[in-house]
Amino acid sequence: MTTSHVKRAFKYRFYPSDAQAVELSRTFGCVRKVYNLALAARTEAWARQERVNYNQTSAMLTAWKKTEELAYLNGVSAVPLQQALRHLQAAFANFFGKHAKYPRFKSRKRSRKSAEYTTSAFRFRDGRLTLAKMVEPLDIVWSRPLPEGASPSTVTVSQDAAGRWFVSLLCEDPSVQPLPAADAAVGIDVGLDHLLTLSTGEKVSNPRHERRDRARLAKAQRQLARKAQGDGANRAKARRKVAKIYARISDRRRDRLHKLTTRLVRENQTIVIEDLTVRNMVKNRRLARAISDAAWSDFRCLLEYKAGWYGRDVIAVDRWFPSSRLCSGCGALRDKLPLNVRTWTCDGCGTTHDRDVNAAKNILAVGLTASVCGAGVRPQRKTPGGQSAMKQKHLQREP
Repeated sequence: MTTSHVKRAFKYRFYPSDAQAVELSRTFGCVRKVYNLALAARTEAWARQERVNYNQTSAMLTAWKKTEELAYLNGVSAVPLQQALRHLQAAFANFFGKHAKYPRFKSRKRSRKSAEYTTSAFRFRDGRLTLAKMVEPLDIVWSRPLPEGASPSTVTVSQDAAGRWFVSLLCEDPSVQPLPAADAAVGIDVGLDHLLTLSTGEKVSNPRHERRDRARLAKAQRQLARKAQGDGANRAKARRKVAKIYARISDRRRDRLHKLTTRLVRENQTIVIEDLTVRNMVKNRRLARAISDAAWSDFRCLLEYKAGWYGRDVIAVDRWFPSSRLCSGCGALRDKLPLNVRTWTCDGCGTTHDRDVNAAKNILAVGLTASVCGAGVRPQRKTPGGQSAMKQKHLQREP
């Protein structure tokens, strides 16, 4: 893939007029309805051991529009409805490819409100974006410029739980070019006391964004809990207040991660991390809140796609690698190392280690070794019998 063809989404906040808000809300509801109808049809066919593809659901959509019950689907742009069917097709492709679970129905209260428009359903001229079925352009806050001469190929409009409206424009960004090759490589050990510990000895503090707003969040949640289920306007207002606090936490966290990952990618040619299964780690009730607040999965996601953009390498080592218990000086392996032990002295060479810095150094060493030997980005620990640790653990649980 050439760098000139890198597609990048630029997200902006906008403030719709009353008429635009009504039209978009109607579109969101129709998109959700079509998605759920198509999912129900495909689920029924699946129960009969039949498969329904996108073309068949598109024909169903045409038939639905002709019924009296679903005639209101004709009142919104047809493009977002077709895009909903394409998204459902992609969800089933991921399911059949064993990359995701079976698609779920969209809830009116909990699902993300969004609609996707392709080039035939919007007009973008002189920095003014007008969607289908609308007369006036959207009032967008252009917080940063689009790439020079960029022409959006897809526009996605969404509204979050806090009531904020966003528009995302997918464009080709010619400014994304591979960075000059660098000699630096770094190993990263993630944690809770410190968000990141680098093999260079640097420690990045954990801002704990959720903890800073925990008192305000708890108060808002108590106020929401007092509202009766039938108290529509007041309950919606209380729910929006809770959502605004969550949005504030999420925005600060993501801004921090963007800055960290951009810096790491610019400074290092090779970045080595641990292949952690965060979804299993959050099952620990004592640490679940802190792990979720650290957002290790988001950190890895941002790091990997930015490395792909700028010609850097990200290596993920086996999660079972004993990085903390292994001496980075002589290679001696300690039998046990409780979590409360933050510094320890090697019995073999007498070196005193900081637990996290030592782990980061070992992660870097094994990652570079794996890349040189061609072992891939996820080297698996082998048992004497030749099976991976994960496979043997699975076999031990079988009757």
